[in-house]
Amino acid sequence: MWNYSEKVEEHFFNPRNAGELADANGIGDVGSLSCGDALRLMIRVDPQTDTILEASFQTFGCGSAIASSSALTEIIKGKTLDEALQVSNQEIADFLDGLPPEKMHCSVMGREALQAAVANYRGEEWSDDHEEGALVCKCFAVDEVLIEDTIRANNLSTVEQVTHYTKAGGGCSACHEGIEEILGKVLAERGESFTADASHSAPAASAAARVSADAEAALSRIEMPSAQPAAAVNEQAPKLTNLQRIRRIEEVIERARPSLQQDRGDIELIDVDGRKIYVKLTGACSGCQVASLTLTGIQQQMMEVLGEFVQLVPVSKAPAGVEA
Repeated sequence: MWNYSEKVEEHFFNPRNAGELADANGIGDVGSLSCGDALRLMIRVDPQTDTILEASFQTFGCGSAIASSSALTEIIKGKTLDEALQVSNQEIADFLDGLPPEKMHCSVMGREALQAAVANYRGEEWSDDHEEGALVCKCFAVDEVLIEDTIRANNLSTVEQVTHYTKAGGGCSACHEGIEEILGKVLAERGESFTADASHSAPAASAAARVSADAEAALSRIEMPSAQPAAAVNEQAPKLTNLQRIRRIEEVIERARPSLQQDRGDIELIDVDGRKIYVKLTGACSGCQVASLTLTGIQQQMMEVLGEFVQLVPVSKAPAGVEA
């Protein structure tokens, strides 16, 4: 599991400036739900001085994405647009006293959202869509330009680092060769040579097996609210029966319901399938812009009481064979 600083945990559990900014005059949207991360950054700019007076965010992603977005809004408030555009993804990570290497892509997404919001305020065109033929990683829709810029900005030198910073190559691995070519080009500009890692270059037995393994690994990497290793958690918690697991899951949901009902929303348990827990948000919670924050908090509580890693999956209807 990842080791998080106290500042990352603080900004995850108590995010600053989360939610909609009603009078925003600059909005930047990056990422996509289909790729697992999405961020909307909203800024209110003083047109007389080009100073960012307020900043807010809405995000769907992991704890590091929430913390990075929270940190970004704190960093840019009070800066002029030109000053804000000088903020690097490394500064976002430094503000949080560091991010695990595997989570640096969260800070990169924040920087992109800022560029998009400033462009929106200025009435300029900005897009993270790839140009024809420039898409490198199809799993996470990462283009050549982003990979090159990230390599240069952070002095990256391995495929693994590129994956940590951009997510490119973290899915089926089919794009590793393309990433190596980009690395070779950028390193040549720096007068350095690139040597491919055999573990990245060796063909897998089958693409399907790689995808399955990557999906399983991704599920096992769901964050805990502390830096406690997974093994330690499992050693401390006795193995639960299926009935005990379901009862504990129901208890967490029942504790969460009153606060949701106060906001005219609700949540209900739909199904439990191994480590995937299907829930349905209803009322005002259905389609709420900050629903991801709510679900992330409930998921963390479930992992604590169960002593294992689980994934909370929101659904609009029950999976096949299960009645809602």
